[in-house]
Amino acid sequence: MNESVPEVEPSEGKRRVEAGAVLLDVRNPDEWETGHASDATWIPMGDIEARLDELPDDAEIVVICRSGARSATVTDALRRWGYDATNLAGGSLAWRDAGLPFEGDVA
Repeated sequence: MNESVPEVEPSEGKRRVEAGAVLLDVRNPDEWETGHASDATWIPMGDIEARLDELPDDAEIVVICRSGARSATVTDALRRWGYDATNLAGGSLAWRDAGLPFEGDVA
């Protein structure tokens, strides 16, 4: 992972979302359908660049995937494009394991 990509633990990610950040899930459709963090916005990783107009340019974006690797890549790209983005360490697995709001059975 790119060590220059900022990361937050799940509890801090949830706090930031509650304070107005957008939780952006970048996983594939089948992963999203089996389970995801509640209140997450879903844009698959491969669609991010084409759908940048759906992302806020005036709020932080907390990026989440399954384990944190893909979201780190997306976080790095978003930061290069001028967005205030932070990676969620451990991804949806860590989010679910921390007991945070989750819809579905599988991260």
